[in-house]
Order: sequence, then C-alpha cells, then structure tokens
Amino acid sequence: MVTQTDAKVHPPRLLRPLKGVRILSLALNLPGPAALMRCKQMGAICVKLEPPAHPDAPKGASGDPMGLYNRTAYDTLQAGMRVISADLKSDKGQKILHRELERSDIVLTSFRPSAMRKLGLDWKVLHKLYPTLSMIAIFGSPGVRAEEPGHDLTYLAENNLVAGLDLPPTLYADMGGSMMASEAALQTRLMLLKNGKGVRIDIALSDAAAYLALPRTWGLTKPGAAVGGGHAGYRVYPCKDGRVAMAALEPHFAGALANAVGLKTSHIMAMFAPETHTAVANFLHGQTRAQLDRLAIERDIPLFTLA
Repeated sequence: MVTQTDAKVHPPRLLRPLKGVRILSLALNLPGPAALMRCKQMGAICVKLEPPAHPDAPKGASGDPMGLYNRTAYDTLQAGMRVISADLKSDKGQKILHRELERSDIVLTSFRPSAMRKLGLDWKVLHKLYPTLSMIAIFGSPGVRAEEPGHDLTYLAENNLVAGLDLPPTLYADMGGSMMASEAALQTRLMLLKNGKGVRIDIALSDAAAYLALPRTWGLTKPGAAVGGGHAGYRVYPCKDGRVAMAALEPHFAGALANAVGLKTSHIMAMFAPETHTAVANFLHGQTRAQLDRLAIERDIPLFTLA
C-alpha cells in the first residue's frame, strides 16, 4: 500500500467561501480555536481576543490554557492570526471588545450563559447594537444543561464512546464540535445574504459526541455487526510483524480477500461464519507487513498495516 510518506501528496485546491469575512473569537482551549483555524483555511480574517496570562504563569505565556497544556497545539491553532490580550471584566477590555465587534461579521464564544451575561455578551443586546453581526456560541451541553461543567471525556462517556478505563485516542467531541462551528460560520453567511441580519447559532459539544455516536446508536458497530467485528473482512488482525486493519467490507473487496486467502466463497453471509474468521486470521498471521502492503496493491484490497 502506498502511504503518504511514500508518495508526494498534492493538497487539494482550497475554496475560500469565507474570504473577507472577519471573525472575532473569544473562545479558548480547543473547540473554538480549532473552528477558527478551519475558518481561516476557508479565507476568513481571524482575530482572537484572549484574557491576560495569569500572574503566576511563565513569562510569555498566553491567557489561553492551551498555551500551557501544549504550546505546539496553541501555536498551530493561532498560526497567522492576530491575537489580542484584554480583560473583558475591565472597562478598558470592554472598549477593546466593542471596537473589535464593530468591525466583525461573526463573534465566536465558548463561555457558559452566565459568563456571557456578565461579560456583556447577551445576544439581544449585541444584535441591537450590531444588526449584521452573527454569533456562534459553543457550549458543553444544549439548552437548560448549558451551565453544567463538562469536557470532551464526559461528553464521550455520556454517549457510550469510552471503553473500559482507557482514554479515547483523540478529542472527538471537541474536534467534532469545531467542525460544527465552522459549518455554522458558513450558515451565518447564507442567512445574512438571505435576510440581511446576523443570526445566533449554538453548538453543543455533547451534541457533537452524540452525532459521532450515531453509527453505534443504530447498531452498526455493536459486537457481531458488519463493522463491529462480525464481518471477517472488517477487523484488526495480528500479522507476522505487527497488525493489519482490514477493511474489505464490500462484496468485491471481500471477494478479493477471500481469493487471496483461498476461500471457496465470498458470499456476504459466509464472511460472518466462524470458519471464515479463522481462515482469514491464520492467513494474515503468516504474512509480514510488507507482504500485506503488496497484496493490497496487487489485489485491490483496502487495508493498512500497523507496527
């Protein structure tokens, strides 16, 4: 199999549907900044306003906790953006905030409702002051639960996406929410073109987790289902010097795998039979990663080998 490290990667030509749109972000940590990063990739002019660093923080620290957790992530998320520091609880900070709001098309927030009110970010007030300004408000949970504390891990757990005592390999709810928020930026532009007024869109990270969990909710990934380990062509197997993620699900891919293994049939129901699982497992266990990479190319089988 040809990997990205083996071949020259040609990034797709990016459309810039948000070109010229000015977004002011007050959002900290990951979901908001990740959404802002995506909006910048779509052509938006992005400005981030963050609080001053804590007095006890190291010299040069940011007011965004992400700058302390992981400076590499922080720098990547804010790359090429103007970052302003202002205390929104002060009169000076409020002047800076409204100076930027007056110039912006969208404001992105990640505060709980009570904090929004304390900081003068009540939507009705802002909408009256700046009729064409849109707001994208990221919360943990929707509606009456918006004041509840939570984080990516709790939203995933709530939606049955945490297995055993292991932490998930990435921050699914945060990143899913960031994609919903960047999608919302496009929606606000369409609504402005249609009505000439700004709109408010709320994004709940628990909703993002619930959306990612839909295949599990439908039973697609339950144990024994086609993509839950029941289909012999869609599993992770050990091989001679590592592992292989096998994804030969569709009949033509399953047929190619069955032929490689030496099975007499690749009928869909045969791929669920215990003896098929045994035959595929035995075959793959005797192959090296290099052999399986070649097999993928020669037989057109979707797989990926892992150390």
